Amino acid sequence: MIILTRVDHRLLHGQVAFSWTQSLGADCILIANDDVPNNEVRKTTIKLAKPQGVKLVIKNIEDSIAALKSGVTDKYKLFIVVESVGDAYQLAEAYPEITKINLGGTKVKEGTRSIGKAVNVLPAEEELLKKLVDKGVEVEIRQVPNDKKVNVTEVL
Repeated sequence: MIILTRVDHRLLHGQVAFSWTQSLGADCILIANDDVPNNEVRKTTIKLAKPQGVKLVIKNIEDSIAALKSGVTDKYKLFIVVESVGDAYQLAEAYPEITKINLGGTKVKEGTRSIGKAVNVLPAEEELLKKLVDKGVEVEIRQVPNDKKVNVTEVL
């Protein structure tokens, strides 16, 4: 069961590992990212941030979709973390059971616009977010669970 999918360019770090995992009651974290599985430094860093007693799985986007569709993740209270809006969109398109996406942190890049605390999106990403909302996906902005939920439709 997918509890939440979070977009955070830092992937797994203290805020995600502890605040979110505990608040959600997640027992498995899936890092869905095309770079990390082949990047030993990033993979090691992420493994160090893993909370005690929580399973950590690191897969590329394609393998993440295959795992979700296969049912092997069904037994977990699954918390998915991706690096970008594009990655979240890809997962949600391929796996409609993703019904909630949290925007927690995206980098400032040339051409981005700030739509919330630590959330910056390119025009193409805004379009993806609108498409997700149109499909009935709840997209919210919150850095930590105690923050007030801001629905992305209020800021686009």
